[in-house]
Amino acid sequence: MNLKKERMIAYGVVCILFLVGLVCYAALPVEQPKDPIRIVFKSNAGNVLFDMKTHNSPEDYGFECIDCHHELEDPDERPTACGECHKIDKEESEGEINREAAFHDQCKLCHEDSGTGPLDCFECHAY
Repeated sequence: MNLKKERMIAYGVVCILFLVGLVCYAALPVEQPKDPIRIVFKSNAGNVLFDMKTHNSPEDYGFECIDCHHELEDPDERPTACGECHKIDKEESEGEINREAAFHDQCKLCHEDSGTGPLDCFECHAY
C-alpha cells in the first residue's frame, strides 16, 4: 500500500470513531443529580461556595434538608430558594430576616455550635 492510501484509511477510521463518539455522547446524556452538589451564594463581600453534598451526606455532617430549609413540611417537598423570602435589602424582606442575617445566623451559628467549619469572614467569602 502506498502512503497516500494509508493516510486516507487512517483519516477514515478517525472520522468514523469521532462520529461514533459524538452519537454516544448525544444519546447517553449525563443524569442530573436530584439535589445540587454545590451552590454559589453571590455576595458583595465575596461569593460563598456552599458544598451541599458534604453537609447533607450521612458520611460527613449528615444534616437533613429541614435543618436549613425550615419552611419544609413534607421531607419529599422541593425546598424553595433562600431568596424567595430572605431578600438582599432589609426593606424588601417584608418582616423576614434579610439574606445576610439569615445566612450568618444559620451557617455561622451552626459552625460555632459544632466547632467545625469556617468562622472567619474570608474562610467562607473566598470566591
